[in-house]
Amino acid sequence: MKWYRSLYWRIALGVVAFLAAMLVVQAMLFVWAVSQSGRSAPGQSPGRLGMTVALDLANLLERDANAELAPYVREQYARYEHPFFVMMRDGRLITSGSDSFPEPLLRMARARLERRDPLRPDNAPRFEGPRPPRQPPFGPDDRPERFPRGDRFERGPAPIFVGGHLVGVVVVPPQAPFGFLLGRYAPVLTVVAGAVLIVGTILTSLMIFGPARRRLRSLELAARQLGAGDLTARAPDRGGDEIAAVASAFNAMADDLAARAEALAASDRVRRQLLADVSHELNTPVTAMRGYLETLSMPELPLDDATRARYLRIVADETARLERLIGDLLDLARLDGGGSALRMERVPVADLFARVAARHERAYADAGVALQTSIDAGADTIVGDRDRLEQAVQNLAANAIRYAARGSTVRLAARAASTDAVTLTVEDEGPGIDPRHLPHIFDRFYKAEASRPSGGSGLGLSIAKAIVERHGGSIAVRSRPGRTIFELTFPRRPTSIPGAEGS
Repeated sequence: MKWYRSLYWRIALGVVAFLAAMLVVQAMLFVWAVSQSGRSAPGQSPGRLGMTVALDLANLLERDANAELAPYVREQYARYEHPFFVMMRDGRLITSGSDSFPEPLLRMARARLERRDPLRPDNAPRFEGPRPPRQPPFGPDDRPERFPRGDRFERGPAPIFVGGHLVGVVVVPPQAPFGFLLGRYAPVLTVVAGAVLIVGTILTSLMIFGPARRRLRSLELAARQLGAGDLTARAPDRGGDEIAAVASAFNAMADDLAARAEALAASDRVRRQLLADVSHELNTPVTAMRGYLETLSMPELPLDDATRARYLRIVADETARLERLIGDLLDLARLDGGGSALRMERVPVADLFARVAARHERAYADAGVALQTSIDAGADTIVGDRDRLEQAVQNLAANAIRYAARGSTVRLAARAASTDAVTLTVEDEGPGIDPRHLPHIFDRFYKAEASRPSGGSGLGLSIAKAIVERHGGSIAVRSRPGRTIFELTFPRRPTSIPGAEGS
């Protein structure tokens, strides 16, 4: 990436340019304020400065009438930040600092010089003999008392008297020219502005751009690591600014991506395990069938009628087992994929329990287990697909018969869980389920063989769970030695059920 495309450089150049512009504006305002104040560097007002210069030049001419005024003025008053000019009666114009003054000031100086000498006007006759008493050298308008202090110095030019005669005037503008002050202060302001820019740039880089660049660099590094496959990469999200917000969003995205990747990996593991379990479950009856059929097909092996009938009965049982397994797999596929539509209707719970009892009557008798049903008030009906509800309860009832101890009781019950739900329970008095197996009891092909030996396929509970969830309900299990309870909770008025059809 080109350096001029970097966000850091763009921000830095923008800040430096803004800082430079502010310094220029401040310098211009400073010069303007100084020009408006009318104060000179020593802190004198323009009038007082003019009077000071006039007295100084008068003393110089008193000592040396031929003194060079121009070099003296520039040497003595070059440090003053307030320009002035000296106009002599012989026409000389001596300036300090600036060579350009407004024409009104020049006219005012000429007018002051053209006024008559108050002691000896040009048209007065000369007297011979004793001189009259010496008069003061100042006229009514030229006495120093007229310019004692303050703003009265600014009323006109300051006169230069030598031997009682007006030889020149000093004129100090009320305000220093802006261009003069700008030229006078330009070098100093340039040095100060340059130093401020350098220091400001360094401090800005260290305090603003440095931390931001490091944090953005960390965010970039985390993004590259995540893109390379490191799902644990995270960006530091300390602080409460925009960079922290971007880092938090990135971390949330990374967490979601990691969760999706983990879910995908888990799904892949489940798929592989499912394929292995299905292959095993299908292969077991097929292997048994093939063995007995091969034995029956051997002409050289004599078999009596009883043996042949037993072999055929085993083949028939394995065929039925294989058919049930395939049917269960198809049911799970339909339920998971939503391909099987539910016909929703009001199903009497008594009829549901009666059909389950009739279906497993022979199995209960063979296992020596009693069946007991109970229906609480307010739980006599349930809304759902009659066939699927019966399938779910029958799977749980068959599972209870399989594990119930002889002489025990299996209980089917219905109760109102709340005003909006009905709970069906299937309870047996078997050995219970080890707590280690409870989280996996509804997994496909899972068999807790260590605690509850099973001859089933391991799909009955998975199918029951899928049916309940398709109805918008939930299934749970509680177990301890001597008591296991499966609870199926259904909403009284299921809504937004995919594939559901109204009665």
